[in-house]
Amino acid sequence: MLTLNINGKGVEIKVDTDTPLLWAIREEVGLTGTKFGCGIGQCGACTVLVNGKPLRSCSVPATAMSGTQIETIESLAADGHLNTIQQAWLELDVPQCGYCQSGQIMVATAIVNQALAGQRPSPEQIKQQMNNICRCGTYNRIRPAMERALDLAYDANKEA
Repeated sequence: MLTLNINGKGVEIKVDTDTPLLWAIREEVGLTGTKFGCGIGQCGACTVLVNGKPLRSCSVPATAMSGTQIETIESLAADGHLNTIQQAWLELDVPQCGYCQSGQIMVATAIVNQALAGQRPSPEQIKQQMNNICRCGTYNRIRPAMERALDLAYDANKEA
């Protein structure tokens, strides 16, 4: 048995030592917001946060994640309210097919959290960090949504 901390809860699962975290999350825990894309850690559809940093979950064994804090897309909306990133994505109508968006939003979450703890990233830094692949090509909507998400997060942080 393996115990993982996923979205703030301890979850016991039984997996083979080489089972990728992606499949443990989807098949054993039942959280299907994290998507399978390429299976080799290139596209980013499977991105989750591990200890606050983006990780492509298809390329790391679940057994290597013991003792870490794992966050999936399911952790972002609280009490039925979207977080600032999800709001920005909706306002700017970012998704086309939507398949990559949970991974995109998880990377965006890490960027916003990092920005709130330090300095706001430049557009070039955002472009470098938002490196997941979108087959529909919604990059021209993702980048403005990141700026909007940062604005919303800063405003919410001031009010808190």
